[in-house]
Formats: sequence, structure tokens, C-alpha cells
Amino acid sequence: MNAAPNQATLERMLTAAAPILEAALAEGGVPGAALGVVSAAGGRAALHLGAAMREPETRPLAPDAWFDLASLTKVLFTLPEVLRLAEEGRLDLDDPVARHLPEAGWLQQDAPLARLTLRRLLAHQAGLPAWVPLYTWGTRPETLKARLLQERWELGAPVYSDVGYMLLGLLLERLRRRELKRFALPAGLTFAPDPERSVATERCPWRGRVLVGEVHDENAFALGGAAGHAGLFGTLDGVLDRAHAWLTGAELSPAAHAAALEPQSEERLLGWVRRHPGWSGGGLTSPAAYGHTGFTGTGVWIDPERGYAWALLTNRVHPSRHRPNPLPDLRRAVGNALAAAWRPA
Repeated sequence: MNAAPNQATLERMLTAAAPILEAALAEGGVPGAALGVVSAAGGRAALHLGAAMREPETRPLAPDAWFDLASLTKVLFTLPEVLRLAEEGRLDLDDPVARHLPEAGWLQQDAPLARLTLRRLLAHQAGLPAWVPLYTWGTRPETLKARLLQERWELGAPVYSDVGYMLLGLLLERLRRRELKRFALPAGLTFAPDPERSVATERCPWRGRVLVGEVHDENAFALGGAAGHAGLFGTLDGVLDRAHAWLTGAELSPAAHAAALEPQSEERLLGWVRRHPGWSGGGLTSPAAYGHTGFTGTGVWIDPERGYAWALLTNRVHPSRHRPNPLPDLRRAVGNALAAAWRPA
């Protein structure tokens, strides 16, 4: 039996989830939201609700709006780019960092960073810190990148780490010999969105303005606007295109796709989060489901067993991150509503 939902089912799934989003917008925790569902067969359904901006003026959310994808950069850009280098024979996932970035931990006795493997970085199993205030360390991207490689990182228990993906971004720049912002991207993804079409994020106290069309993540901004952990912008259609490519295996070769989806821990694949109790995609998804979220209010989830994927893009940090966050419950509620309305074709 073909598990992928047909167009009528996609529309029914969207209809089931729409009231949940409408209620969240009415409560004010989320200014705007774009929700889309795509099937393995290529059908899709989408809706856009609310505002792209409330400050300094009000602007409705348009279907072609650019969202700051935040940590979706990790799985929609950095992960596949690293795996493409493996496909080309330029690296192996079990290579140590120092094989490709020989200055990593240079002159440090038995430097832990030098020995970390790319696989451990991709799977957030390296024990690097979750976050550091890199943007306070200096003003030149080149200097900050050098410090990332020279810092005496103390390794601890594995945690979800922006630092690991910053290092992977440096690896990509080194092996491709160009800055990340100069990489070719699929339609619907960019590192340099048109501000007139961009969704507003935060009224940033550090930069002194409402951020529109520039990366919200302070460390990605300090690294030049594009980094391995954040910096990517996307439209709903652009994100759904990438979700569909992961759903069908078209993003990578079969071998690289299989490697990406091999479990690395109880909760993680390479980059992606696998379904586990309390995860962001909801408890009604199939055991094979996986996904990822972004701090600005974005997320994408893929259910290969049932033949569909979905994305929920919001600007929940607008105008400030320092307020109650409804997204953990909202994401699970939407994911469960979609799953409950799913029927195989």
C-alpha cells in the first residue's frame, strides 16, 4: 500500500491543524505562521497566517516571505554539504578535524579538538559547549574563525552544540575554498534575502534595531552573516522542497542518505533529531520520523514511513525573545493533528 497521502488528504491534514495555529496567533505568542505539508508523490498544501512584522510597522505575511531559518541551517545546508564532500571522496565522516583543519588546537598538548571526528560533530556527540558568546570576542570574522580553531575547548558530556556546527562551517569553507555565503543554493533558500520580503525577528538590543533580512543569531552575524549553525533564510516552498528531497532520498546518494539516517544516539541521527518521547514533532508520528527546529520559531519534520513531511515557520522572537514561548506545545499539537488526519493513498 502506498503510504503517501493524496491531495485530498493533504488538504484535510492542513484543515485539521489550522485552528490550532489560529488560536496561537489570537493569543499573541506568535505574530505570523506558515504551515505546509508535502507528500512523497509531490503534492502539497500550505497556509499563511498573521503578520510578517509588527514593529516598526505592521505587514501581513505573504506566501513568498523569507524566514530566518536559524538552526535549520544545520540540516538543510551544512549536513548535506558535508555529506556531498564525502560522496566526492574529499573526506570521510570518521576523519579527525585536524586532517582538514590542521591548525585546530595547534601547539596545545594533546588537543581534544584535533581528535574529534566529523561524525561526532554532525551528531552533536563531541562534548563541545552548546553555545559561546563568540560575537563578544571581536569584530572581524577572520579573527573569530581563527579563535574557534585555537580555543582550548574542554569536552564534556555530549550536548546539542552550535560550536560543533560553526567548526563544520569552517571545514566547508576550507575544502570548497569560498565563503559559505557564496555557496550555490537551491531555489527558496538564501543567505541574503530581500528585506522587503523578509519576516521580522527581534528588536535586537545589541544591534539597536528590529532585524529584517539579516540573521538573528548573533554569532552567525559576527562570522559574516553565514555560518555552519545559522544564517540560512528560506520561503515555505523552499523548505518544503528540501523536506521533500529528504523524504524521497533525492537530496543525496542512497549511501549518503542512509548514513545520515543511521542512529547515533537515543535521540539523534546525523544532524537530525529522531523521534523520542516528548520530541517536537508530536507523539503520533511514526517511529521512523525525524525533524529539527530553529530558535527563531522554525521547524521541519519528515515521516518516511507515512510518506509526508511538514514545515512550520514562525517569527515567535518578534519583537522579543524574552517572553513566553508557545512553540514547544504548539509544534507537538500541530504535528499530532496532521498525523491524526493522515490516511494512506
